[in-house]
Amino acid sequence: MKLYRVIAAALVALGALASCKSGIEADVEKTLKGMDLDAKIGQMVQLNINLVTNDEGLDEAKMESVFGRWKIGSILNVYKGQAQTREKTAELIAGIQEASMKYIGIPCIYGLDMIHGASYLKEGTFFPQEINIAASFDPHHASEMGRIMAYETRAALCPWIFSPVMDLGRDPRWARLWESFGEDAYLQSVMAVAETKAVQEGDVAACLKHYMAYGAPFSGKDRTPAILTEQDMREKYFRPFKECVEAGALSVMVNSASINGVPTHANKVLLTDWLKDGLDWDGMIVTDWADVNNLFTREHIAADRKEALALAINAGIDMIMEPYDTLCCADLKAAVEEKLIPMSRIDDAVRRVLRLKYRLGLFENPVWDTAAYGEYASDAFVAAAKQAAAESEVLLKNEGVLPIRKGSRILVTGPCANSIRSLNGGWSYTWQGSDDPYFVDGFNTIYEALAAKFGKDKVRFVPGVEFDEADWQAEKNIDIASAAAAARQADVVVACLGENSYCETPGNIDDLNLSANQKALLKAVAASGKPVVLVLNEGRPRIIGDVEPLAKAVVDVMLPGNYGGDALAELLAGEKNFCAKLPFTYPKHINSLHTYDYKVSEQVGIMVGDYNYDAVMDVQWPFGTGLSYTSFEYSGLKCDKSSFKSGDVLEFELELKNVGDVAGKEAVLLYSSDLVASIVPDVRRLRAFTKVELQPGESTVVKLSVPADELAFVGQDGKWHLEKGAFRFAAGNCSLTLDCTETTIR
Repeated sequence: MKLYRVIAAALVALGALASCKSGIEADVEKTLKGMDLDAKIGQMVQLNINLVTNDEGLDEAKMESVFGRWKIGSILNVYKGQAQTREKTAELIAGIQEASMKYIGIPCIYGLDMIHGASYLKEGTFFPQEINIAASFDPHHASEMGRIMAYETRAALCPWIFSPVMDLGRDPRWARLWESFGEDAYLQSVMAVAETKAVQEGDVAACLKHYMAYGAPFSGKDRTPAILTEQDMREKYFRPFKECVEAGALSVMVNSASINGVPTHANKVLLTDWLKDGLDWDGMIVTDWADVNNLFTREHIAADRKEALALAINAGIDMIMEPYDTLCCADLKAAVEEKLIPMSRIDDAVRRVLRLKYRLGLFENPVWDTAAYGEYASDAFVAAAKQAAAESEVLLKNEGVLPIRKGSRILVTGPCANSIRSLNGGWSYTWQGSDDPYFVDGFNTIYEALAAKFGKDKVRFVPGVEFDEADWQAEKNIDIASAAAAARQADVVVACLGENSYCETPGNIDDLNLSANQKALLKAVAASGKPVVLVLNEGRPRIIGDVEPLAKAVVDVMLPGNYGGDALAELLAGEKNFCAKLPFTYPKHINSLHTYDYKVSEQVGIMVGDYNYDAVMDVQWPFGTGLSYTSFEYSGLKCDKSSFKSGDVLEFELELKNVGDVAGKEAVLLYSSDLVASIVPDVRRLRAFTKVELQPGESTVVKLSVPADELAFVGQDGKWHLEKGAFRFAAGNCSLTLDCTETTIR
């Protein structure tokens, strides 16, 4: 009887869902039927907020033109290019909605870049950047970031955010690596799905970006072409988007560059065949910033904007982010009238725009009561962000210097030591990140946090090198001698080196090495003979192989956010334990940039015969590296099956024991290796992970599941192959080998 009630309840729920979907579709069709071509075109265009504002706020004449004449469907970005209070943001959006309903009768959908929390609101709660969330290897933090981000975004009357960023960070040269969840497709998928679900459960639409392979520029420079195999595209770059779409993501933003010579904004195979049709997805695709224009101004696959619009919309674009002017509306209308774009494609795009607005309830409630959001920037939200920061900073080396003893005289030096901007990274109050006291007063830099933790009389700050705020790559006030002299008076030196904040193309660099000034500073303070704790505060791994041996301890805090300094102080003092692991491979040499899942043939020693073929994987720290103040012992890895085939689920378990003296958390990572395959296999792939907390001496059984079909790869024929043969599975220092008993191709 109980089972019957469960089934009946499920059927009722499914019926209600179908009814709700049917109701939305009826509303969409009714609205669409009442629209002329001008109204449809307007709904397909998104403008920057400066086209409806002036220095005092909303500009009525501009709004009459934008909404009355052009019937624009969406506005994006922050007023005056910097974070506003939630009250000001809500006031602007409410005025925009009023104008949209007055002139069009259709609500506007407003979008903001919220990348690591409510990062475009003055008082918003800042989490660590996504690369740090990945380093935690705990999707709870991704979920919490999404939940709080959605709550605070709705508190400012905004229903749509351009997040999560899901570009695999597989090239450390890329200026946006820190916006990603790391280099692994499975890790990226788990974290992105957790954030997406949490955002949308908070009644805010997520926008997955940047579909796809944006993070794989062949040159290493932002917005430059990617050259990829179909195998990598389908197995790795597509996977996070696929899983988030299947989890209910409502919108997608497109890669600004090209893949294998085809600009993604004009790639019908990827936009329509793979995404819309292939996943039976009825969501909406929006361009990135002015990228339709780039089809003729940069990529040169179109002669003018009219032709570019036709290419993009026919490929599957639904909304054009045109930040600069409304003239694209006229070009789009001309393209339709000249039959460059079929009316069926226009109607499909508009349906998708309207469907998103109906799903968000904007037709019923284009504005809502923002005073009801009493938890905005609450202590509970701050605590969640602080915990995420503490669990995201990675201990890479410790030769007995950490934790720092109470009473120690500490020298803090380096350009990152007294900067909130370098802790936050880009998309923080402003596009490139800001240290403006208007935003960051009340948050502790690394130096301030250490002084508060260990005592101001015990902590001295001598920068040695400082960042030039006018140019993120420039350095000024070089006084290494003073820092070296101060080091001789200290018991321990905390050298905070790395990068100032940057974002997108301005973050391009020509040399991945840490700057010469900062390396010279590290050498000088190490020459004092005092132990050096090297703190790396950076958005991507800067090469330090020649100076790393000078440090007795290394911590990579990456971009931990406003509370990253406080988290680091607690970790260095031993009040909290390190538990993060690298979500990327840290390179050692400028010409050896690898990922952990490289092809087995990339590491080959001396070949038999005369040819000296030496291809050695020599990296600074591998993917998954992360130390602790305690030690964990792995044993007894086993599986519930001695062999497997397609459709099976492999259930693994192992025993994990804390054999150290302090409590700690351990991220257990399970890898697979296909030992023989019909195409060159990856050396290993991450298949499952979980995080476990244990007291000293405590042990537990850790269970991990891997669907056998996850072990398949894309073969030469473009199909998925799970091939008969041996697979090795490993976690920690444990491994076992299982046989796949039959080949399956699909």
